[in-house]
Amino acid sequence: MSARGWAYTLEGLRLINKDQFDRVETLINSCREKGYLPIDFTAEEEGRKFSGVEKPTEDDIPTFLKGYVDYVGQCERSFVPKWWEGEKYYIQMLVEKIDLKTLFEPVCQDYKICIATSKGWSSMLQRAEYARRFKEAEEQGLECVLLYCGDLDADGLRISKFLFDNLDQIKDIKWEDGTPGYDPKDLIINRFGLNYDFVIRHDLTWIDNLITGSGKNLASPSHKNFKMPYVQEYLKTIGERKCEANAIVKDPPLGRALCRAAIEGYLGKDAQDRFKARRKKIDSEFNNLRSSLNIEVYEGEEISLDDCVARFSHKLEQISDNEDVDGDDE
Repeated sequence: MSARGWAYTLEGLRLINKDQFDRVETLINSCREKGYLPIDFTAEEEGRKFSGVEKPTEDDIPTFLKGYVDYVGQCERSFVPKWWEGEKYYIQMLVEKIDLKTLFEPVCQDYKICIATSKGWSSMLQRAEYARRFKEAEEQGLECVLLYCGDLDADGLRISKFLFDNLDQIKDIKWEDGTPGYDPKDLIINRFGLNYDFVIRHDLTWIDNLITGSGKNLASPSHKNFKMPYVQEYLKTIGERKCEANAIVKDPPLGRALCRAAIEGYLGKDAQDRFKARRKKIDSEFNNLRSSLNIEVYEGEEISLDDCVARFSHKLEQISDNEDVDGDDE
């Protein structure tokens, strides 16, 4: 959760007021800097993380190899079924803030849905990547759905409405492997939150201004977009206030229920049962295959795969134990 998300959580517990949000963020970051809070107390945006970081293996070689030998008995965990085979819809989700990704991720995992943050206008490469997955799904006969959740403000509503245009702009691209772009003409785009009725019904926190990320007030006549229809319509219907998507993190069950309802609107309430059945089928096929495999070790004598793995594992454990003893003697 971000520092902003913690502020919403404290506000939800009635420990602070919304005019103290900035102070809470400042204090949290200051405490992280001085060591009073763990540095990883707050979540980091994916775009700021290092790639290419390697951590040396702590196990000795026999123990490391034993892990791989033992893995033969449970390798189905890494086998990814064709989750969407036989389904009507294929779904991906975009959210505006990392707090929403953290909140919704467990729900998305239940339904095998990939989720990403898209703060403002998403990058061209990000759009191309999820567009490619939509293209592959449509070629398999699936109807594609992009679920989106973001701030309730004038620009937030505008961003969701322009998601289609963002994808349409890159429909003529070509990947390095020759794969053409994706035409989103049949894509279903559903902005499921935050919406005005939901905010009112659940008494979420309003911020009494329309100050943008650049520090300018969208409700001021001096703002270059003030007279644009989307701004005037927003001021007329909602007023000079906004509700940041982080507001639902103060009530995780409510936020996850919102996410789950949006997903089940397409997949139905029995979707998890279908996915579990696919996983169970794969597990059963792996177990049956392992049970049927035998290796001839002597003429007329066979050993099962499970027994072979167990023997190798035991031998490697003995080697590792002997190396530990030798090391202690030195």
